[in-house]
Amino acid sequence: MFTRLLAAFILVPLIELMLLIQLANYTSLATTILLVIVTGVLGSWLARREGVMAWFRFQSALAEGRAPSHEIQDGLMIVFAAALLLTPGLLTDALGFTLLLPQGRELIRQTLLKRYMQRFNVHFHTPDDFAAEPLNRTTRDSTFTIDAESFERKAE
Repeated sequence: MFTRLLAAFILVPLIELMLLIQLANYTSLATTILLVIVTGVLGSWLARREGVMAWFRFQSALAEGRAPSHEIQDGLMIVFAAALLLTPGLLTDALGFTLLLPQGRELIRQTLLKRYMQRFNVHFHTPDDFAAEPLNRTTRDSTFTIDAESFERKAE
């Protein structure tokens, strides 16, 4: 994990720098600087707008009495998008703008769910089943097992 992060912190800025230099060679230095400024201004405006909308959806979910998990995910992706847009570069801006669009957030959410949910197994036990089946606390194939108890409230 550390090597992946280290590679990302080294490779991403180098690739961004290379792309900006190539863009400046194909167009001009002024065009490249203008593009960086425009994407920063447009990105900050979009991040603020989407952040406010996500906040209202979060409050609405709480008012309706439902868990705002989708809204929290959106908020985190919007914050991450804003951080990416603060970084000058073409790839980070492309990913940042993708995260600012609701369709882009949904695409990334589905991709991450598909990738990581295959690693989780959720088992539900009733109180009677719980004593019969031992807890699976260790796994060897990098999957996670979550054991939970389910209690139903009986009508009084």
